[in-house]
Amino acid sequence: MTPPLVIQRRRLLQSLALAGAGCYLPGRAAAQLRLSGNPFTLGIASGSPTHDSVVLWTRLALDGEDALRLQPTPVAVRWEVAHDEAFTRIVQAGQAQAAAELAHSVHVEVQGLEPDRWYFYRFAVGDALSATGRTRTFPAPGAVVARLRLAYASCQRWEHGYYSAYRHMRDENLDLVMFLGDYIYEYPNAGQAVRVPTGGWVLTLDDYRRRYALHKSDADLQAMHAACPWLVTWDDHEVQNDYAGASPGNSGPPVADFAARRAAAYQAFYEHMPVRASVLTRAVAGLAGGAEMRIYQRVPYGRLASLYMLDARQYKDAQVCTQGGRAGSSTLNPSGCAVWKDPVRSMLGAQQEGWLDAEWGGAAGKATGWNLVGQQSLFGRRDFRPGPGQVLWNDGWDGYAAARTRFTDSLRKHAVANPVLLGGDVHENWVGHIKADYEDAASAAVGTEFCGTSITSRSTSGAKTPDTLAENPHFVFADSERRGYGVVELTPGRLTTTLRAVDDVVRADSGVQTLARFAVQAGRPVVEKT
Repeated sequence: MTPPLVIQRRRLLQSLALAGAGCYLPGRAAAQLRLSGNPFTLGIASGSPTHDSVVLWTRLALDGEDALRLQPTPVAVRWEVAHDEAFTRIVQAGQAQAAAELAHSVHVEVQGLEPDRWYFYRFAVGDALSATGRTRTFPAPGAVVARLRLAYASCQRWEHGYYSAYRHMRDENLDLVMFLGDYIYEYPNAGQAVRVPTGGWVLTLDDYRRRYALHKSDADLQAMHAACPWLVTWDDHEVQNDYAGASPGNSGPPVADFAARRAAAYQAFYEHMPVRASVLTRAVAGLAGGAEMRIYQRVPYGRLASLYMLDARQYKDAQVCTQGGRAGSSTLNPSGCAVWKDPVRSMLGAQQEGWLDAEWGGAAGKATGWNLVGQQSLFGRRDFRPGPGQVLWNDGWDGYAAARTRFTDSLRKHAVANPVLLGGDVHENWVGHIKADYEDAASAAVGTEFCGTSITSRSTSGAKTPDTLAENPHFVFADSERRGYGVVELTPGRLTTTLRAVDDVVRADSGVQTLARFAVQAGRPVVEKT
């Protein structure tokens, strides 16, 4: 078993710097190496797109004799980018190193591409050729853009169903997928499991690698990764249920060193996601001690939109007033929890809050397009108690009321154009208005939000949803019964969100239907059902 983060810092930094650039590297030559099996069974992916660059990802799955022979050594992997699917018009090609220290994952940062263009890509080792992927660059900053079409998704627990949602997502003609967290879960199994995960509790680097490999083995998920680029963030289950910053969560057996466990989970996230090497090189020096792995970012999509991906786990203060005094989350009665109002407590951390405020105070926030924010959870207040008094959930934004107010105050202060929040985590669809003050029912709306259901993970609120919706009139729609994803289409004058729901998540061949459709007009933060 590989101990957590047994990494030679100098060698790893060299691997990241060179492999990420897509340069030739010493190692087992890609053209000469012969493998006994298919090394590309975990699929391929692209992500982190800009107007002139994209990350191409794969991880070599080495089994049997190949694993014994190559496990401790780097492997050179050929890659190609072309204008056509037949690869007769090659744009760029090279070799990148699959470093053993990073589970033989490959992250090629292809530079110098043309803006607003689709490309095809593939990998090869010896005689083995990967599937062909399709990716794209974004329009140049300042370019006039007519349309952006993307999907948002989250929460894909293996045991709870099949990934048929991704099979239907492939037919949506998307430019991008925004994945908002809980790509894997750390549990050993579930009641009434549809399919059983391999391994027990996920605690170590090897455990996390195996769990990602399990998810990556799904054919529908692989095909969606190959269809278009993804922007990704994480939530809690990539580490442990309900963890917050440096504070452990509440699932599974305790570990002696949670910082080391978190660092191992972060490394495994990097190894399996199409993200840039810079997110890991910032953290290599002290990752085992819990150093930062910065994944929050803003990416412009011409003049049409700024896309933000936030991190509401890594810098988060621990939940307060959890029932029974245990770690993690529970319902919260604000009237009996004075520390709940502590203005110092944060979801995003002071540095990320400051960065976001500066972004919105600059040209990005004042642009005439859309400001689309991908973050982990439901933003608006959700009071579970009908009538007087409140019962809130302390793990989401409801547990961090002062931080939420700073967020909305920043939107108002900078007059941010057309803010729209996308979320996940709660395994339910919630659609509504972002209020300047949730304590005042007459408070102005400063934006809109679409919190999405899960790909597979079950909801726990069930029949309570209609009562909860009535208690919280800033929401206009809620559904807890269906699994699926959302599709957002942006034009300069209008945003349309379509909620797509699979018919039966426990069937691999499930159909799909449209649950609801909504529109928001530019310059008017009002959600209208269409």
